[in-house]
Amino acid sequence: MKKPVFTGTCTALITPFRSTGAIDYLAFARQIDRQIQAGIDALCVCGTTGESSALTVQEHIHLVDFCVSHVAGRCPVIAGSGSNDTAAALYLCQHAQESGADALLLVTPYYNKTTQTGLTKHYEYLADRVDLPMILYNVPSRTGLSFTAETYHVLSQHPNINGIKEASGDFSLLADTLALCGEDLNIWSGNDDHTVPMMAMGAKGLISVASNLVPGPMVELTHEPPERAREIQIRYAPLIRALFSQVNPVPIKAAMKLAGLDSGTLRMPLWEMDEEPLAHLKDTMKKLGVLS
Repeated sequence: MKKPVFTGTCTALITPFRSTGAIDYLAFARQIDRQIQAGIDALCVCGTTGESSALTVQEHIHLVDFCVSHVAGRCPVIAGSGSNDTAAALYLCQHAQESGADALLLVTPYYNKTTQTGLTKHYEYLADRVDLPMILYNVPSRTGLSFTAETYHVLSQHPNINGIKEASGDFSLLADTLALCGEDLNIWSGNDDHTVPMMAMGAKGLISVASNLVPGPMVELTHEPPERAREIQIRYAPLIRALFSQVNPVPIKAAMKLAGLDSGTLRMPLWEMDEEPLAHLKDTMKKLGVLS
């Protein structure tokens, strides 16, 4: 049995950029403090929501360093360290370990992709060379590549592979993985809208986008008894849907800006929300009381 890196809700932090393109570290610090004050269980830096694919390597490692330093042990810090280049991923993993991060989040190789055997070799290579617990990240809608339950089972045998962030939306894959891996692999929902059904099947919680905006309710979602969690999931379903009406993190940054939270700008090729979905997002936030 592997102790999970965290139980409950982890926020996949946005990265606030100034209009000049530089990272706004003061705004980032305020975001971190707000999350911790809301009772968040963990924080993920340099993930998809943090626009990691648009960061330079230097920016990436500085963000991890800053996050670990500013959190100062108040909650676990999970460092996004994945790449479609195994050597680059190893560099990010080793740096995160040196920075004092608590765990690693590693997306599947994208664009060049690989076979299931290649996936196994990629992750075993990394896990053999770092000591931090690793969370594998399955998001085939972005990468064009998914794990199979059999590959999960092989990887679950490595002591440094702690679990998976499952964002495939494939509940058959989830069931097959649980049947094969049991307590050897922890599972977290990678989709806000799938949290309650996934936890009903044994997931340990959620790595969330929506918690950037509403950390309190997302924490409750993963800590309240099932009936109450079900109510929260249904209540926030329209907001979650609106936050994914365009590619993440475009809507979450727009929502935070509407709510008066300093989310900064996006980096191209990402662009501001289109007018119609933005109006719908604003209306949804008002109906939910997130926006006055």
